[in-house]
Amino acid sequence: MTTTTLPILPDSFEQYMRQISHYPILDREAEQSLARRYRDQDDLEAAQQLICANLRFVVKVAREYRHYGMQMLDLIQEGNVGLMLAVKKFDPDRGLRLISYAVWWIRATIQSFIVRSWSLVRIGGSRAHKKLFYKLRQTQAALRNLTGEAEDEAVAQAMGVSEQDVAEMNSILAGHDTSLDVELFIDNDYTLLDSLADERCNQEETLSEQQEAGKLRNQAERALGQLNDRERQIVQRRILDDDPATLQALADDLSISRERVRQLEQNALRKLRAGWITS
Repeated sequence: MTTTTLPILPDSFEQYMRQISHYPILDREAEQSLARRYRDQDDLEAAQQLICANLRFVVKVAREYRHYGMQMLDLIQEGNVGLMLAVKKFDPDRGLRLISYAVWWIRATIQSFIVRSWSLVRIGGSRAHKKLFYKLRQTQAALRNLTGEAEDEAVAQAMGVSEQDVAEMNSILAGHDTSLDVELFIDNDYTLLDSLADERCNQEETLSEQQEAGKLRNQAERALGQLNDRERQIVQRRILDDDPATLQALADDLSISRERVRQLEQNALRKLRAGWITS
């Protein structure tokens, strides 16, 4: 499938629509024949004909998502990827038309693209998060029609998610990312970036911080050098690692008791404190 040639999306949506309108719609018999050629013979030309014949349907599906603020051609391109995946997995012997099978793949790739592109804040890729993203506003509107209000607690119960998830998704949907290059005033080059204070440290402060960090690193290395191998291992795994080991895990690995691990840890910490003070 990677070698299949597809129409390259031009800058103009109208131009793209004119381009794909020249591809004929396939009847069931022709579609079945092409699908079997691709499945049985890996005929990429057959796959290309199947894809091109259904590009107009991708546009139809992409139009359903235009209110999310994405470029239509971007939505179409993602939908085309879903169509290609569907052609690759399509089984003509099941009696379905290709587009009936492909619509799930087309929607899935478009929805994933919107979720990925919506915000720099990661929304999440689980089914629950996607359901929240696409159904939250619809559920809130339905509850308002029924009860006159749509509190987070009621929405969470209706959607089977936590109230915190609802609050977080409300925040994400309300705070779509804004470009720092956007002009704040019409016919003015003053942008949002220009209005932000530069909080970066000057060169003197940066150098001072680097020197202090180096000093602390040297002190820590000297202090750790006073420990034996077993004590260093315990300190590393109990204190320095991102996922600290339990006393029992260390006891099992070192073939000693949990109490002995605790004693070694306390002894190592005393050495470190003493070494830090004298360094």
